Amino acid sequence: MAHVDGPTQKQAPDRPIEAPTAMEAWRRSPGAVHLTKWVMAAGVFFPYRLDRRFTPLFKALGVDENDGVTITDDDVLRATYGRVTRSFPISNVTETLVTGPHRWYTAVGLRLSFADDGITFGTNHRAGLCIAVREPIPRVLGLRDHSALWVSVADPEGLAAAIASRS
Repeated sequence: MAHVDGPTQKQAPDRPIEAPTAMEAWRRSPGAVHLTKWVMAAGVFFPYRLDRRFTPLFKALGVDENDGVTITDDDVLRATYGRVTRSFPISNVTETLVTGPHRWYTAVGLRLSFADDGITFGTNHRAGLCIAVREPIPRVLGLRDHSALWVSVADPEGLAAAIASRS
């Protein structure tokens, strides 16, 4: 399947987008272009780039194409990864850094960072965005709250730009 890492977007209708319905059409059309950003009634949504080789892991964690990072109209960043959701104000972000590629076993899954106390919401090993925060993110794994969140969205550069434009 082709993948577009540019500013492709879908304009928000008068009502909220029914993500499963819209994504169903995307999944069924072979050779479809992946949307990397959706402009929604409640903000901007950046879906994860799911590496289909890890589908059994994603199923176990409850991760699907409706998960990703949303920047709401009131400047809150909400990251959803299966049954885990973390939200914090954009003003809490101190730095963003696009990273990758990584080894799959350090980038895919719900995991703690080996380098610091950051949390990973990983769906592929190609690229992602590390979002460092001033006030720690409430603990998902481990014994401490997290100083950073790494997300493997389809358009990490676009997410970084969206965060920078609102902070």
